[in-house]
Amino acid sequence: MKKFLVIYRAIEAALEKVSVGRMDEAARKDRQRSGLEAWEKWGSEHANAIVDQGTPIGKTKRVDRTGISNIKNAVTGYVIVEAESLEAAATLFADHPHFKIFPGDAIEVRECLNLAELLARDK
Repeated sequence: MKKFLVIYRAIEAALEKVSVGRMDEAARKDRQRSGLEAWEKWGSEHANAIVDQGTPIGKTKRVDRTGISNIKNAVTGYVIVEAESLEAAATLFADHPHFKIFPGDAIEVRECLNLAELLARDK
């Protein structure tokens, strides 16, 4: 089985749809509750594939040769799953609550490459 890093993304426009000023408090809480329930159900249905449950992601700092700076990006969380192929891993997320209920606009699935195998190929 291969491992895959799955990145949850939400662009600013998607996040604004559920911002505090757009929804009344009761509607926002109801959406959050139903979203968390759906996420938990999805997690239970795919528990055998989940290696690391991941977490939501907070604010971002960028570190480069010029120093440290604040940046914005669309990454809102991650999870690590196992599957036979990239296609099989992506299929796990076809009806995920991230973009069905929450304001996410996309989910990216990336294979975690085996460093030891890569280094062995170069020898």
